[in-house]
Amino acid sequence: MMRTLSLPDFPWDSLAEAKKTAESHADGIVNLSVGTPVDPVAPGIQLALAESGAAPGYPQTAGTEKLRASISAALQRRYNMQAESVLPVVGTKEAIAWLPTLLGAKSVVIPELAYPTYEVSARLAGANVLRADSLTQVGPAKPDLLYINSPSNPTGKVLGIEHLRKVVGWAQSRGVIVASDECYLGLGWQGEDEDQPLSILDPRVCDGDTTNLLAIHSLSKTSNLASYRAGYLAGDPEIISALLQARKHAGLIVPGPIQEAMVAALDNDAHELEQKQRYARRRAQLLGALLDAGFRIDNSEAGLYLWATRDEPCRDTVDWFARRGILVAPGEFYGPKGKNHVRVSLTETDERIDAAVARLRAEQ
Repeated sequence: MMRTLSLPDFPWDSLAEAKKTAESHADGIVNLSVGTPVDPVAPGIQLALAESGAAPGYPQTAGTEKLRASISAALQRRYNMQAESVLPVVGTKEAIAWLPTLLGAKSVVIPELAYPTYEVSARLAGANVLRADSLTQVGPAKPDLLYINSPSNPTGKVLGIEHLRKVVGWAQSRGVIVASDECYLGLGWQGEDEDQPLSILDPRVCDGDTTNLLAIHSLSKTSNLASYRAGYLAGDPEIISALLQARKHAGLIVPGPIQEAMVAALDNDAHELEQKQRYARRRAQLLGALLDAGFRIDNSEAGLYLWATRDEPCRDTVDWFARRGILVAPGEFYGPKGKNHVRVSLTETDERIDAAVARLRAEQ
């Protein structure tokens, strides 16, 4: 008999009825349930993709020397990261999903509120899963792999420097690999520099020692390259080397034209800043409208989401939004602790954000 994987249902499939209700609105649906970019890809990135489209041969799994240099330089320049050892991946969801399998992990710790693929990655590897937000919750156990996510999806919470340093020290003293999902690192909304999110590879966090540390980054949000599947890993050279060898065998290779487009995105910070400013405007509009409509916003100091609640079951809140033509994600998608929250995304066009704000204002 064929053995099937024990995986959870795909969460967004459960929103079919709410989506149908939202779509029936006279002015159409405003879909704030997903983090899919809707804004244009910068012309320079498109040009780099087109100009490299004639390449017939297999690309390098490790990425071209030019791409690796661009990744390292951008991470250092944008986020003060020590990132000499890097590896491009076919989107970070893929990289996360297969990480425990490729590392041979049998026990995995994920945040109590977490991107669903962390749990899926453990199940694909047949590993045990523990939800924990503190090292005290982990207890005396020595997991093989510990996921952290700052800024968080879904909550937008940022882990401070002392918390990160404690995680690094704990993991390095026990031989535990830390996979730090930092895909929203450049989207901090607090005004002061000292309040901005920090990478686990920032020397202020790791003291220059990247042993057992792996940072996960993406161009999907900051450069609108979700369709390009353009991500990369950075960190411990031994871990990067092991993952490279495994990915060579598995054929997990970023296409050559995409590698060239990534270089264009990484070498130009202007388009990234422009996109951040778009999200800042949308965030300000939605935040004010949600507060005025009676919602409380928890955390949400960074990232592309507002973590909203009226202290009621999240599915009731989803239905409330749907009746107003707005689709949001129930917090239970991300773990039991999200049962009374919804995640509201900033990734809609200006016109659709304006429509959502108008509908929320009508509730005052």
